[in-house]
Amino acid sequence: MSVEREKRLAAEAAAELVENGQLVGLGTGSTVAYLLPALAARRLDIRCVSTSPATERRARELGLRVEPFDGADALARLDVAIDGADQVAPSGWLVKGGGGAHTREKAVAAAAARFVVIVSSEKLVERLTPPVPLELLEFGLAATLARLGEVRPRETPPSPDGGVIADFTGAFEDPARHAQRLSGTIGVVEHGLFAPELVSEILIGRDERVERVLPRSV
Repeated sequence: MSVEREKRLAAEAAAELVENGQLVGLGTGSTVAYLLPALAARRLDIRCVSTSPATERRARELGLRVEPFDGADALARLDVAIDGADQVAPSGWLVKGGGGAHTREKAVAAAAARFVVIVSSEKLVERLTPPVPLELLEFGLAATLARLGEVRPRETPPSPDGGVIADFTGAFEDPARHAQRLSGTIGVVEHGLFAPELVSEILIGRDERVERVLPRSV
């Protein structure tokens, strides 16, 4: 079974979870690329929020209704958000942000009543390892990098919100402690460590089937 087939299976299973009339958060990345056509094919009356310009463009091309996530009361709480992950640990901790959209992805996940993660089986790891994606303020960047230590800025455009995309490359043992340290560093807009508390369920494409697991039973 190919990785791409597993991604498609997980994405199609997630599309079936969406119900008519819902507000839906759309993630970013290669697995979400399979979600969008599967969701569009259902022809539901839904409203969507996108975590990246690329996802928004593709969703609109497929006929999905995408609206700004601007904090209006109507969009303050999403029914469901669906996104991929770069790593999934047995504890339910995730690393996300390979595409540099982790700040928006985390904002959308936190606003959703149900956050569904879709992955192929090779994304499951025994423990999380670097790199951990970061979004940093451009203002005072050199000082932020000095405070963080082992960080490598990416040679990519800024985030949609103007942040510098980088990766923390140092080793870490405890995701919770590392997340706390990154969040507490002045100049860090957001990091790509997602806590299990954010995740409602994980759909894993494995061979010819999809496994549905809760964060702490991966």
